[in-house]
Amino acid sequence: MLNKFNDAFTRFTDHPDFGRLLLRLTFGVLVIFHGIAKVNHGVDWISSILESKGLPGFIAYGVFIGEIIAPLLIIVGWFTRPAALIYAFNILVATLLVGTDKIFSITKVGAWGLENEALFFLGALCIMFLGAGRYRLPFKNN
Repeated sequence: MLNKFNDAFTRFTDHPDFGRLLLRLTFGVLVIFHGIAKVNHGVDWISSILESKGLPGFIAYGVFIGEIIAPLLIIVGWFTRPAALIYAFNILVATLLVGTDKIFSITKVGAWGLENEALFFLGALCIMFLGAGRYRLPFKNN
């Protein structure tokens, strides 16, 4: 009986391309909110952090590539794998700049201090390895 239920459920839910689309939309949209915040409020605070670490402040503008352009490409399914790599790199850099103090911390609700960062980073890697799938906007070189 359980095997029949499992087989029926598997047939009903066996849609890997829809799963890829859902993954792309979820992670793409969620990071775009971060990019919009930077468009609205600027990146001066990121420049300050970079300069305090001895890096040139102008590279803060790269956040627009990682949090606006790459997620848009992921959402529409164009250049999905390289866009996901850029997205993952953006999350990694952000974590190294402002999150290293949370590596060994647990929140009040029992979550790892870098849970969100890890989720975004690993989600980007999943998208990179899975690719866009079949549901994407048409593009000649896809």
